[in-house]
Amino acid sequence: METVHVPLGARAYDIRIGAGLLPRAGAAIAPLLHRARVAVVTERNVADRHLHTLETALSAEGIAPAVLTLDPGEATKSWATLQRTVEWLVAEQVARDGLVVAFGGGVIGDLAGFAAAILRRGVGLVQIPTTLLAQVDSSVGGKTGINSPLGKNLIGAFHQPRLVLADIDLLATLPERDFRAGYAEVVKYGLLGDAAFFDWLEAEGNNLAAGDADARIRAVRRSCEMKAELVVRDETEQGDRALLNLGHTFGHALEAATGYSDRLLHGEGVAIGCLLAFQTSANLGLCAQETPGRIAAHFARMGMRSRLADIPGDLPDADGLIALMAQDKKVRDGRLAFVLARGIGAAFVTRDVDLAVVGRLLSDELSLRG
Repeated sequence: METVHVPLGARAYDIRIGAGLLPRAGAAIAPLLHRARVAVVTERNVADRHLHTLETALSAEGIAPAVLTLDPGEATKSWATLQRTVEWLVAEQVARDGLVVAFGGGVIGDLAGFAAAILRRGVGLVQIPTTLLAQVDSSVGGKTGINSPLGKNLIGAFHQPRLVLADIDLLATLPERDFRAGYAEVVKYGLLGDAAFFDWLEAEGNNLAAGDADARIRAVRRSCEMKAELVVRDETEQGDRALLNLGHTFGHALEAATGYSDRLLHGEGVAIGCLLAFQTSANLGLCAQETPGRIAAHFARMGMRSRLADIPGDLPDADGLIALMAQDKKVRDGRLAFVLARGIGAAFVTRDVDLAVVGRLLSDELSLRG
């Protein structure tokens, strides 16, 4: 097991990364409890595969778990499901010193985390992420929330967990598409601030995808280290933390355009968005013209969706996509924030982007959809 510490004063916590953590989850959670009871929020696919292991681990420490099992998928991040979750927690008498365990991927982590943030003005939260995307990104840093029909993650709160348990054994049961979608968030860290990490991913990405445990631990650890550094510097995203949104301005608009459905997974939107961000950067003369091609080649070798042409079904035109981007929660004073780059590992945030350049790029990419 390896540990990444997130030093936030009285709200500091550890991210534990390794194999076999789920069967030992009870021992890890027990020191956080005032009474031997937790409320577990999960989803059907995770429950079918892993809930028995978690319940056994908790019971071994004398901890009684109450369990709410929700539907899988991005559509679960809704007002209706949030209400159902909060009312279930109230009915289960989760007190202010109680603990909610978010057991699932990014959807469950965001939803259960938001429920914990608003229940009794904030109760304890443990994240047990079961997907690569959640282990390297959404379970860390305290961002929680749900979607609006007008945009992704527009309703939410910052609520840090008290512990994150990232068991890489759980990644072995992920569908290949989900794993590769989550891998986009790993690549994002190299692209935004660590060129050497991206070099390593180019060399080791296929081994990581094939199940190499050491490679998976290293990838999760380095991703968490980078996110933790940015969160500590800028917890509520007033500055540097916005770098973590590389690819997300485009990606969130594409998720809205596809109705938060299985047509496009979140990580797939991030991959497409990262490539569009680097293409925009190249078109603006900020980075070398060959840089987007290098990124596209790596995504292609990894078998990932990374172009607008890879999204099935209809999409809005360029103006329609830009209108969806304008609903992004990072809009301030009517100006849209973009994360662009001067090269791999050299991202920066700007609100000074000519949307005509973005529109031409989107039109060109949409024209390739056949």
